[in-house]
Amino acid sequence: MSERTLVSFDWALKHLLRDKANFGMLEGVLSTLLDDRITVNSVLESESNRENATAKYNRVDLLVENGQGELCIIELQYEYESNYFARLLFGASRCIVDHLAMGEDYSQVRKVISISILYFLFGEGDDDYVYHGTTEFYGLHSGNKLVLKPRTLTALYDVCEAPRQLNIFPEYYLIEVERFTDLICNPLDEWIYFFKHSEIKPEFTAPGIQEAREKLDYLKLAAPDQHAYRRYREDLASERDVITTARLEGQAQGHVEGHAEGHAEGHAEGMREAARNFLYLGLSAEMVAEATGLAIEEVTKLVNK
Repeated sequence: MSERTLVSFDWALKHLLRDKANFGMLEGVLSTLLDDRITVNSVLESESNRENATAKYNRVDLLVENGQGELCIIELQYEYESNYFARLLFGASRCIVDHLAMGEDYSQVRKVISISILYFLFGEGDDDYVYHGTTEFYGLHSGNKLVLKPRTLTALYDVCEAPRQLNIFPEYYLIEVERFTDLICNPLDEWIYFFKHSEIKPEFTAPGIQEAREKLDYLKLAAPDQHAYRRYREDLASERDVITTARLEGQAQGHVEGHAEGHAEGHAEGMREAARNFLYLGLSAEMVAEATGLAIEEVTKLVNK
């Protein structure tokens, strides 16, 4: 049985997953990654899911509000970006601020979960392809994690709300798709396999993934969506070619400039060696400078060494 041709997750993220009828796919991805049963209340507006005349090659993102009132940023990144961690922090921080009304009590701060699906090699080594980070506090002397006293919890929060209120710091998930070796060991691997290959096998059982297999079937898309997807892939290939060409041209120019600089430095070092020999033979600094073309100050430094 031949595999279906599925639209890529990046295009689905930008065009299909904002539709409430397709929330099951988002719930499947989030439930599998966070190891919890996640429901999606709504998809909120984010910077790059707005319709744009040109394709967003480097970044596609979606902002989701889940059933617990948490905000989940799902982002795809194709190319390495300098200060990437700083931008992740800024994005999460801005999300928190944007969803806290002016003058509203800090107890209403929303939890943000930032999920980055990376199509470039970000870290070193190949021992993992999914990373998780959050903010925790540990004693400098004991190394023990800070745990608030029960009376502190009851003084600050309603007891039943305390766990949610304390778990307010942003969490970050980094998925390095290109480092995934295609070895399926758990349900999350099935989703990552789809991220990498735009393919879902009939035997996959991760939450929501067979729904994705049905709804992302290219042949089942309406004709306008098929045309939009073809155009998107063409634009993506063109933008990728432009970036690759610019990178290669930059590397070539750097090689030429580096070769020229290296040649010049090699010539200068050769003249300095000749100057040392002339000085050893007893020639004056002025005569050596005239013979080698070196500045008299540089020859004088050689004399004093």
